[in-house]
Amino acid sequence: MSSRIHPSGAGRGGRARRAAPPPAHRPEAYTVWKRSSMGFQGTDGFSVYDGAGRLVFRVDNYSRRRKLCAGELLLMDGQGTPLLSLRPQLLSLHDRWNCYTAMEEGIDKKKKQSPMSQQQRFTMSKCSALQSSDEAEVYMTTTAGAAASGHGCQHLPAAPSFRIEGSFSRRSCKIRRSDGKEAARISRKNAGVASRPVTNLGDDVFSLVVRPGVDAATIMAIVVVMDRICHRPYTPMVCSSQ
Repeated sequence: MSSRIHPSGAGRGGRARRAAPPPAHRPEAYTVWKRSSMGFQGTDGFSVYDGAGRLVFRVDNYSRRRKLCAGELLLMDGQGTPLLSLRPQLLSLHDRWNCYTAMEEGIDKKKKQSPMSQQQRFTMSKCSALQSSDEAEVYMTTTAGAAASGHGCQHLPAAPSFRIEGSFSRRSCKIRRSDGKEAARISRKNAGVASRPVTNLGDDVFSLVVRPGVDAATIMAIVVVMDRICHRPYTPMVCSSQ
């Protein structure tokens, strides 16, 4: 199953093939697998692989709870280093989520930083309060003042920095920048080898293409939030060992 999800990482003898990073002018293609990298059956989360089959992002989450009890979701790199913290904003009709820089290692977990003490990266919400709508807007936070010391004044732009168009639930949508240009695209992923016909891997595995110059971690954080605000029931994928 793993070789079908990211086949480019499998070479002779099962060894991953090393691939040079794509040129700066080319888009970066990722394979997103809605499965915790911890590998336990029935767990929720994300594992994101690059074109060489290397794990580059992960979200490990063990239960999908209601918004009031959801807590934060942590986007990490492939080695488990925290990158971005995603938190739902309570009492929001448009399912607003806020993204912050992740807490630095070494901080006492009992003395958890408040959102006010962390740098906010963006805020994101659905364009419509209707449950059937998949479209959303992202407002990137800008900091004015003493940005170097971390005490600058943060504010949001008047217009959205990114807009999600299409149907994320059907794995067919685009993330556009404020100028209308495409920043990233989500589509269904097919898999096949020479001896087998091409098959659809289902909604739990899909492709994410990020355009040059766009921060991939920010785009992946947007994808994680989209997965939460679309209100689609989560059905864990069970992999057979046979």
